[in-house]
Amino acid sequence: MPDATRLLSDEPEMETSLHYMQLLLLVTSVEWLWRDCDNFFIGANLTIYFSRQQLRNRDFRGPDLFLVKNTEKQSCNSWVVWEEDGRYPDLIIELLSESTADIHRNLKKNLYENRFHTPEYFWFSPENLEFSGFELVGNKYQEITPNARGWRWSDVLSLYLGIEAGKLGYFTPDGDLVPTPKEAAITAQQVAIAAQQQASQA
Repeated sequence: MPDATRLLSDEPEMETSLHYMQLLLLVTSVEWLWRDCDNFFIGANLTIYFSRQQLRNRDFRGPDLFLVKNTEKQSCNSWVVWEEDGRYPDLIIELLSESTADIHRNLKKNLYENRFHTPEYFWFSPENLEFSGFELVGNKYQEITPNARGWRWSDVLSLYLGIEAGKLGYFTPDGDLVPTPKEAAITAQQVAIAAQQQASQA
């Protein structure tokens, strides 16, 4: 196979600032929640290389977000499957846009189902809030049934994915929203201020 060090990511920029901010939220929230772990890799708008034919055809398929568990947390220019013990993503999230929606619903869904065998695949549109999720049952994707709040459970993350204030986020089994690092810092600061005020009044 080709030298993996020469395989750089070849993905287009996010379509809109909505897509960029949504991707940032999804990546940073997981990284904050799993900040004490070093056995996972998150790729954001990063090309996955998986075959010689793909390289010949320049048929690059980089998910907006993908997660690989039980692997080394690292910095890399692309995810090269044959250099990673044949590991494909355990979870993929795609952000739909008007120009890419059909590709994500059809061509990419078939690729993740039949070639990658990725256990879970979600898509979300920051523009019209379309949200779906699928889990691999046998060799076929089946839609994940949403709960009463419209959230869909992820076994890979042990979290719900759901829409809050027009954005896709993660929720704990108890229903708490997983914050971004910035949100967590603000909350911690507010708690500290409240504790100081209580102490001064005691």
